[in-house]
Amino acid sequence: MKVLVIGSGGREHCLVWEISKSKLVDKIYAIPGNAGMEKLAECLSMDISSSNFDDILKFVEDKKIDLTVVGPETPLVNGIVDNFKSRGFKIFGPDRKASMLEGSKVFTKELLQKYNIPTPDGIFFKKEDYEDAVYFLKKKGEDKFPVVIKADGLAAGKGVIIAENKEQAIEAVKDCFVRNKFGGSGDRIIIEDFLSGFEVSLLCLCDGSNITPMILAQDYKKIYEGDKGKNTGGMGSYSPVPLVNKGIYEKILSKIMHPAYNALIKEDIRYQGVLYGGLIIADNEPYLLEYNCRFGDPETQAILPRLKEDLVPLLIGCVDGSLGKKKLIWDTNKCVCVVIASNGYPESSSSGDIIEGLDSLNKSDDIDIFHAGTKKSNGNIVTNGGRVLGVVSKADSFKECRQKVYSAIENIKFNGKQYRRDIALRAEGMDQNEL
Repeated sequence: MKVLVIGSGGREHCLVWEISKSKLVDKIYAIPGNAGMEKLAECLSMDISSSNFDDILKFVEDKKIDLTVVGPETPLVNGIVDNFKSRGFKIFGPDRKASMLEGSKVFTKELLQKYNIPTPDGIFFKKEDYEDAVYFLKKKGEDKFPVVIKADGLAAGKGVIIAENKEQAIEAVKDCFVRNKFGGSGDRIIIEDFLSGFEVSLLCLCDGSNITPMILAQDYKKIYEGDKGKNTGGMGSYSPVPLVNKGIYEKILSKIMHPAYNALIKEDIRYQGVLYGGLIIADNEPYLLEYNCRFGDPETQAILPRLKEDLVPLLIGCVDGSLGKKKLIWDTNKCVCVVIASNGYPESSSSGDIIEGLDSLNKSDDIDIFHAGTKKSNGNIVTNGGRVLGVVSKADSFKECRQKVYSAIENIKFNGKQYRRDIALRAEGMDQNEL
């Protein structure tokens, strides 16, 4: 069969890598792809915005593509699945209506509140309510901070601000309503209670009627060690998560993931694809912070290397509605992914810098490199802005994973490279009960 993967990041490279292992697959295409995917897929430099869906559909028809897998959230929210299904083509991912779970944080918060699913308390404001939002913050007692300000729409993982005090909170509201930092995505906001705890991600495969949990992962959203600095799309991840015991895991499923999926069915939303729950564990209780409508990045790079079965039939099962209540098989090894980002990220990012040291690493069985912001230029692989590479290793222990990954990173060189040195550090030495 022929498979098309849409996207250009580390998540999509990992999907291409995993799909390439399937005996069912003869040919893989990627739109637009990146320099790393070129070894496994034929990459085509095509626009993936909604204005170009017809051209992508024509390509799928001409090449007789059997399955399309969508990586990034924007095409999903813009309705690419609806376009494909109306023409009878198989595509993995939720339709426009279901993708509202990520496309609108207000929509999701209202759904959670309606069905009493644990989530931090929050209040909504529209752009025209700017003065009311500022007044609301000014009258809050200092003991009520930090608070979390969330832009309603898509913001590439950067639309959530943890404000430590009133001044920071008011500035965050101004970023949304006055400075238009997030464009139309910031026309509505949620001001949410801050919960102290640790975050965890649970990705689930969904076929429209059933939900199949994958394994837990934890990612790192802040740019600097110790969770300092600006939010990013994610600077690293690891799996499994020893901080979560069996009791907490069962609560995540029974109090959040299954009730939320049942709520979608009650709301006449048939969700097919990946449902990604971003959760916080506070005092041994899970709360849903957000839903995403696609594979996580960089969680996917720490999850899929541990999958011990063919991914392609699982994807097809979601598309056809035939996955059922399947229990997935996982490698017991640990997995760590560390992201290397370009100079200036996340505020800005450089591009065009030559990346050195990749050839020697590609020969190693212990390290996998997933490209994100890369491209070919004059025979060289160069940076293409943002997050550049994900360096991944599997081993018996987190300590060994970390040693391999950070040793590999030392050999990768480009101007202004930056990365966190504390990915999976908290997991070292902790016992893990496989869930």
